[in-house]
Amino acid sequence: QVQLVESGGGLVQPGGSLTLSCAASGSTFGMYAMKWYRQAPGKEREFVAFISRIAGNTNYADSVKGRFTISRDNAKNTVNLQMNSLRPEDTAVYYCTAVFGYNTYWGQGTRVTVSS
Repeated sequence: QVQLVESGGGLVQPGGSLTLSCAASGSTFGMYAMKWYRQAPGKEREFVAFISRIAGNTNYADSVKGRFTISRDNAKNTVNLQMNSLRPEDTAVYYCTAVFGYNTYWGQGTRVTVSS
């Protein structure tokens, strides 16, 4: 098992940037593929970004493609989500997930609010 703690959320102006971090502990971080999801108020959870165990492959939702970048540092047991050109519709709680086989582990989330 792995424990995940997200950080870096907050209030940002439209067009601004923010970087989220996810710190992992309790297991071997490098064995997990990592994903970011988000859930806006009153909306269903949606996929945001994916990165493979060795960071050789990434994938993004169409809504964030070209604006967000997912990265990982296995030596530091962290995964980041750099968010640029933020829009009000990006407002959500962002969740870090670790995937191994049939199992998916979730962090508690960090809130991002994009507003003027």
